[in-house]
Amino acid sequence: MPDTPDSPDTPDPTALRPRRIVVGVAGSIAAYKAPFVIRALRDAGHEVKVVPTEAALRFIGAPALAAVSGAPVSSGVFDDPAAVEHVATGEWAELVVVAPASADLLARVAAGRADDLLTATILTTTAPVLLAPAMHPQMWLNPATQENVATLRRRGLTVLSPDSGRLTGQDSGVGRLPDPDRIVTEALAVLESADAEGLPTGLEGRRVVVSAGGTREPIDPVRFLGNRSSGRQGCAIARAVAARGARVSLVSAHVEPGLLTQLPQAIEVVPVNTALELNDVVRHLCTDADAVFMAAAVADYRPAAVATTKIKKHSLDNGDDGLDDETGIVPAPVISLVENPDILAGLVSDPPRSDGGRTVVVGFAAETGDEDGDVLSHGVAKAWRKGADLLAVNAVGPALGFGDVPNAVVVLDAQGREVARASGSKDEVARALADLVAERLKSA
Repeated sequence: MPDTPDSPDTPDPTALRPRRIVVGVAGSIAAYKAPFVIRALRDAGHEVKVVPTEAALRFIGAPALAAVSGAPVSSGVFDDPAAVEHVATGEWAELVVVAPASADLLARVAAGRADDLLTATILTTTAPVLLAPAMHPQMWLNPATQENVATLRRRGLTVLSPDSGRLTGQDSGVGRLPDPDRIVTEALAVLESADAEGLPTGLEGRRVVVSAGGTREPIDPVRFLGNRSSGRQGCAIARAVAARGARVSLVSAHVEPGLLTQLPQAIEVVPVNTALELNDVVRHLCTDADAVFMAAAVADYRPAAVATTKIKKHSLDNGDDGLDDETGIVPAPVISLVENPDILAGLVSDPPRSDGGRTVVVGFAAETGDEDGDVLSHGVAKAWRKGADLLAVNAVGPALGFGDVPNAVVVLDAQGREVARASGSKDEVARALADLVAERLKSA
């Protein structure tokens, strides 16, 4: 299977038309990255107006921002009083992106301040607002900042979680401005979600269960067997089906921090840890579900026994140094494994729905090619074994599939026949899958 399969031939009703986007720039050394965000948005065909704070202009000049945006730059409420610029800009905007958003900017927006053109624009606009924080780790982790972020998210603003890494000077930690490509991807996803709200939903009144993240199988009180799933695709699916009017329960198995806070409040979140817990919860929720998306990465095996105390690297009891008499090497502990239930296959072979209705079952197959076949051939074999109505097959690797990267799936039916392809952001893939399920439910 190619890493980036072609998109389906059918036109996407949520494809983005050119939009009017305000890019705010707050006072942070990361302001030098703002032109990369602005250029990427313009390259995607959108019109951009830049609104920096006075502090931002200490880090990057207005001429540079005007040049890269192709439009004049204003920062003060009184730059053109007759134009009532903050109202005009707020009404003009179809999206507001602030990159970087400093701790001060977050605090002022949370407090409802309007003491410069950027905060006044945010207070005025009815458009979606996305904030990309950048600051020192101690500022980000300060309870005041965390409370401000929680307040903003509760009010419906999208606040990205900052990246971790090298900061100013010798400091490092969480607080780096997210990569400009990520900011643009997330910003366009916000627009796409807003577009989807005005479309025929196809899932109004339907009950949908989604699993996301990766299960963890405990070895002892400290260690576990896990996987690299971030939960991003599952959360994107939950948002997509909720936007189409479904009543959604998200079974969350260790998703990345911050993802759950960005979900609509109407989505029920049920946390789980292990594969056995996930199986029990999903089957319980599916007793009245019209569709289930099994996007979580579920461990195939679990330790046969869980140690009640931490397993020590060396055994020193009774003077034993732990060395093998023949090799002189400390043998590693042996962990016996037992197989977990096949949750996806069980939903097909033993449907839990109790009212006589039918549940559309969607599975996922994260695959890598090997000597026995490529990604797609493994996916076809899995489609036959599992029997799910739809199986989304995707290639995974260090920079593919898992985490904050684009995704690409080939969707197969229960006989392994290709139904559709989708690629792009996690939200784009989620919308394509939601459309497929809506069509199945409509024709059922």
